[in-house]
Amino acid sequence: MVDDSDSKPFRTLVTDAESGLLLFGITPPRLSTAPERIREITEATLGRLADLDVDGLALYDIDDESDRNPAERPFPYLPTMDPAAYHSEYLDGWDRPAIIYRCVGKYSGDELRTWLRTADPDQVHGVFVGASSKGKPVLTSLSEAQDLRRDIRPELLLGGVAITERPEEHLRLVRKQEAGCAYFISQVVYNADAAKSMVSDYFYGCLERRLTPKPVFFTLSVCGSMKTLAFLKWLGVDVPRWLENSLRHADDTLAESYEHCVATARDLAAFCRKLGMPFGFLVESVSIRKVEIEASVALAGELSRVLGRAGRV
Repeated sequence: MVDDSDSKPFRTLVTDAESGLLLFGITPPRLSTAPERIREITEATLGRLADLDVDGLALYDIDDESDRNPAERPFPYLPTMDPAAYHSEYLDGWDRPAIIYRCVGKYSGDELRTWLRTADPDQVHGVFVGASSKGKPVLTSLSEAQDLRRDIRPELLLGGVAITERPEEHLRLVRKQEAGCAYFISQVVYNADAAKSMVSDYFYGCLERRLTPKPVFFTLSVCGSMKTLAFLKWLGVDVPRWLENSLRHADDTLAESYEHCVATARDLAAFCRKLGMPFGFLVESVSIRKVEIEASVALAGELSRVLGRAGRV
C-alpha cells in the first residue's frame, strides 16, 4: 500500500492541513565554533537523522531572553550561528525541507529582505518569532516582518510560534493565521492539558470565524537532568508539580522524561484526531550531551510510530 503523503511536498501537506507530519529541531553550533568542528558536528547530526522518517529539519534562532525573566539563567547565553547561514553553508547534505527560525527583532528590515529574496521557497520555510517581552528594543517587529514576507516573498511558507500555557493564545494564533501563517510550532510541551485547551480554543475559534485550522506541531523534548528542567521552567515551560516530583525522584531522569514525552504524544494525538484538528510533532534536540541526543533520536522514531508512519512504503 502506498501512502500518498510520501509523494507530496511538505508545502502541500501543510497547506492541505494534513495531520501526521514530523519535524526534528536543532540549534546551530555556537558562533565561536571553528569551521572544521562545525563540519564534524554537522556530519554527526546528519548521520543520526539519516534513518529517521521526518518531513523537515527545524533550525532554531537563539536570542537572549533575560529581559523576559529576571531570574538567573540556568545556562549562560552563548550566541549561535545564524540558522540561515548554517543551512546554506553546511547543510548541503540535507535533502529535505529546512524550517528556518527568525527572531525578527535581531534583524534589520534590509537583512530580512535579503533573506526573503534569496531563500528557496521549495526547500526553505520560515518561522517568525517576536520579541521576548513588550519592552525589548527591536530592529523589526513581528508585524513588520510579516508584512515584508507578504510583500517580498508571499510564496515562502510561514509558520508561527504557539505558547500553549499563555492565556488567550488561540486569539494570537488566529491573528497570525490572518497575517499569513500556514502552521504553528509550540514551545516545549510538558503539560498536555494546557496544549489540549489551546488547540480546542483555536479549533472552535476558527470554526466561529469560518477559517480552516492550520496544523499545530507540538514540540516534545527529553530532559536529562534537573538543571535542564530548571532551564525549561526559566523559559516559561509549565511543568506540573507531580511531573517535577517524578523527574526529581526518578532513578533515571532521562528515561522518566522519555516515557512522559511518549505518553504526552499519544494523549495529544488521540485528542486531535477526535477533534479533527490537524497536528504533528517536533522533537527538539538542543543538548550537547550524547545520551540526550540519542534519546531525542529514539523519541523521533517512537513518535513516527505514534503517528502511524512506521512501515510506510
